[in-house]
Amino acid sequence: MSSARPVTMGSALNTALRDSLRDDDDVLVFGEDVGTLGGVFRITDGLAANFGEDRCFDTPLAEAGIVGFAIGMCLTGFRPVVEMQFDAFAYPAFEQITSHVAKMRNRTSGRVGLPMVIRVPYAGGIGGVEHHCDSSEGYYAHTPGLKVVTPSDAADAYSLLREAIDDPDPVIFMEPKALYWSKQEIELPSRQPAFGKAVVRRKGTDVTLVTYGPSVPMALKAAEAAADEGWSVEVVDLRTIVPFDDETVVESVRRTGRCIVVSEAQGFAGVSGEVAARVSERCFHSLQAPVLRVSGLEIPYPAPMLEKIHLPGVERVLDAISRLQWDDQPDLTFAGGAV
Repeated sequence: MSSARPVTMGSALNTALRDSLRDDDDVLVFGEDVGTLGGVFRITDGLAANFGEDRCFDTPLAEAGIVGFAIGMCLTGFRPVVEMQFDAFAYPAFEQITSHVAKMRNRTSGRVGLPMVIRVPYAGGIGGVEHHCDSSEGYYAHTPGLKVVTPSDAADAYSLLREAIDDPDPVIFMEPKALYWSKQEIELPSRQPAFGKAVVRRKGTDVTLVTYGPSVPMALKAAEAAADEGWSVEVVDLRTIVPFDDETVVESVRRTGRCIVVSEAQGFAGVSGEVAARVSERCFHSLQAPVLRVSGLEIPYPAPMLEKIHLPGVERVLDAISRLQWDDQPDLTFAGGAV
């Protein structure tokens, strides 16, 4: 008899941390307010009480110091999991991440790895003020030496975080804040290897939506709405931005002949542009229309009341689908908000 039950993404992440702490004495969890409080989003709730303050503890409000400390802990045999309380809070630690975390393996000719996970609650959808909502995945994806992961549901949140903690190299674990409270009927613990493996969330024949993290639920809604208009839309969830699963994406686009890349981040010089380029290069002879992008606007994240205008939504995705070439006349007009 199945013991599946409704589980939120936040609860799945908490369970993943709990199971990792239980299974490996070298795993440590630390960051701002992750101890007694259990984190701003309560992802670390109960861990300090269950495992002690030497395994899950609070740090000063100093992100560069948190990551620098984690580097030292790795060098002495530990596997730290650190939390950057909000996406834009991580920027003071960016020098540590790009200069040391990402380069240690290369610097030592492969002899020294840094088995750490840097958890980053990111993206919009919660009406956060400045510095509390940002789509920063592009910075990390552009930095060689880092793996970049972003789940879109509770099952992947558990599996990906367990895999990230076990990985011998640093992982930037991007957690969509707006999905923390989304629920999925699953059985925990249940681990499925997912690094470098995109997944088709919905089958379709006319167009492929390639997306990840916070945009996946919206893309699925857009695909459902598109079905009412007569379009069969396939949705591919990347799950890991680095490593990137070319095989699944290319196979889908070659079947459908059309591709739209959807992301909350600004389009210019971002992950969506890299995905579009890879699709164009690998699927050139299969494409029946230009690869389009639907992204956040080319602005800093706006005030909460304007967030819905900035973030890509169902209507903008449907508009992009309608602008694809559906007859013999090419239409090179890009979707509103797309690049």
